[in-house]
Amino acid sequence: VQPMLTTVIYMFVFGGLAGISTDGVPQPLFYMAGILLWNYFSECFNGSSDIFGQNASVFGKVYFPRLVVPIASMISNLIKMLIQLVLFMVVYLYYALFTDAQVQMGWSALLFPFLVVMLALHATSWGLIFSSLTTKYRDLKFLIQFGLQLFMYATPIIYPLSVAPAKYRFILELNPLTPIFEAFKHGWLGVGALSWTGLLYSALFMVVSLLAGIVIFSREERTFMDTI
Repeated sequence: VQPMLTTVIYMFVFGGLAGISTDGVPQPLFYMAGILLWNYFSECFNGSSDIFGQNASVFGKVYFPRLVVPIASMISNLIKMLIQLVLFMVVYLYYALFTDAQVQMGWSALLFPFLVVMLALHATSWGLIFSSLTTKYRDLKFLIQFGLQLFMYATPIIYPLSVAPAKYRFILELNPLTPIFEAFKHGWLGVGALSWTGLLYSALFMVVSLLAGIVIFSREERTFMDTI
C-alpha cells in the first residue's frame, strides 16, 4: 500500500503540478522504479543507523557478533522489497502488454541483483558510521532522519538525471547512488544512462565507506555500554 500511495502522490505533485518529465516513461512506472530502490535503501539504513541504542538491552546481556544485526536487517528487508518488486512487475506488464507505452527492457536488467547488493552495502556502511556517532550524541538521530529525506531529492527518483541543468548535474553525479538508480531505469525502462564509470565510482565509494564503517563500529562496540 505504501509504495502505491507514494506513487499517486508523486504523480499528482511532481508529474501534475510541477510537470517534471519522466523521459516518456509512464509516470506510475517511473516513480515506482525509484521508490522500489529507495525504500530498500532507507530501510537498510534505518536498520543499521541506531544499532547500539535500539539493542542496548540485548547487547548488555549476551555476547554475539554485533554485525549480525545490520546483516539481518539487510536480509529481512529483502522480503519487503520483493513484495514491492511483484507490484512493480504487475504494473510493468500492464503497460508492456496492454498499452502503447514504449517500455523497453534491456540486457542491463540482469544487473538488478548486483545493484541491490550495492544499495544494501551502501546503506549498511553509512548506517554503521552514524550508529557509532549516535551512541555518544543521541539527538543526532533526529538530524540523520531529516538529512535522509533531503538526500532523497539529491537522488534521481522523482526526476531523470537528463533533465537536471548542466551546472547541477555534476553535483548529482557525485551522489554514489545516482549510477545505481540510473542503471536500474536503463535496464527496465529503457531510459537513464548505464555508466560503467559511475558504477565503478559507486563501488569504490561503497568499499571505502564499508571498511570505514566496520572499523569505527568495531571500536565503538567495545565501549558503547559505558555511554549508552
